[in-house]
Amino acid sequence: MKPETNRYRRLLVALLTAAMIGPAAAFDLDSDTPIKVTADNARLDDGQGIATYTGDVELEQGTTRLNADRVVLYRSEDGLSRIEASGTPARYRQPAREGEGETDARALNITWSATDSRLTFEREAVIEQNGNLFRGDVIHYDTAGRVVTAEGGGDTGEGSGRVEMVIQPRSADRRTDRQETDGSSESQ
Repeated sequence: MKPETNRYRRLLVALLTAAMIGPAAAFDLDSDTPIKVTADNARLDDGQGIATYTGDVELEQGTTRLNADRVVLYRSEDGLSRIEASGTPARYRQPAREGEGETDARALNITWSATDSRLTFEREAVIEQNGNLFRGDVIHYDTAGRVVTAEGGGDTGEGSGRVEMVIQPRSADRRTDRQETDGSSESQ
């Protein structure tokens, strides 16, 4: 394959990844919307600024949701600085922009860092939006720079261990719309 073709493919993958992952901007600390946490158990260490929630934990801010078996919140003088979630899997969901579906992300560990402006999905990480899929052992999303990086893992026998991305064709929506409006279907 020509080096120029590889360069264009890499650029296309980067652009599509940014478009798919872009809406996942995490929790908005500048928002007036409060963050609500419910769980079976909670422990607050006010001196350390650490709150630990366990048992069917649900964390919500508006329509952004995080579900996990265990969630730890870290507060600094500036407010909430870090969220660590773990589960089998932990799940993060956020509506996309302009009604284009929902970002649905799952991983055994999800970490959000306000100071680094970064979301990290670790171990069995999967991010889906509108049928598009991005899978890897570790996926980092820089919410400020809108840069996604992914790392594959070792071959565990359940998968190749490589980063995987599935991109739906743009024409799939158009074909579905055409079928619905004229009542016909395209069969082969």
